[in-house]
Amino acid sequence: MPEDRQTPLHLSKRFFDIAAAAVGLAITAPVMAVIAIAVRATSSGPAIYRASRIGLRGKPFTLYKFRSMRTTESSEGTRITVAGDNRITGIGKLLRATKLDELPQLVNVMRGDMSIVGPRPEDPTYVSRYTESQKEILNWRPGLTSPASIEYRHEEDLLSAAGDLETAYASIMDAKIQLDLAYFSSSSLRSDLVIIFRTISSLFK
Repeated sequence: MPEDRQTPLHLSKRFFDIAAAAVGLAITAPVMAVIAIAVRATSSGPAIYRASRIGLRGKPFTLYKFRSMRTTESSEGTRITVAGDNRITGIGKLLRATKLDELPQLVNVMRGDMSIVGPRPEDPTYVSRYTESQKEILNWRPGLTSPASIEYRHEEDLLSAAGDLETAYASIMDAKIQLDLAYFSSSSLRSDLVIIFRTISSLFK
């Protein structure tokens, strides 16, 4: 069911999110410090990239991640990133491949912008194109991972082979929304733990 602040499920999930994010930040703090230094040392610009995303109930928020693209080119060209994109820095390739660039989103989880498990937040440009059925996904707080995130972990590789990026992205976006809608309509804290385990396992494949 859609997230509701009055339901015990939502309260228990929020408690879990805060606890998991706090532990995650404490454990990964040294790693994030090293990554921040590496990003700054290998290309000009800030270590943290801030992006506008749409969250629960259509509320916009600022998403944090380690910068993986050159600042002089990050605003040029398409918003869609594909495998082999020349805008991606050397360290950025490693961060994106291992998903380490998303570690700062633990701060988003602590702030309540995101959850550990939830549909990946989308750019306002693409949310504005949602159909009525696709808008249903906004009833859930966006997260770090979800069934669609696991299934389409190599999305950039799929897009790199596409002739029309916008059409291909729209098709993948719809497939991901439908996959996540099917999951979150009956998800539980227990099933979320399974998703977290599957996500961690996928990082080693």
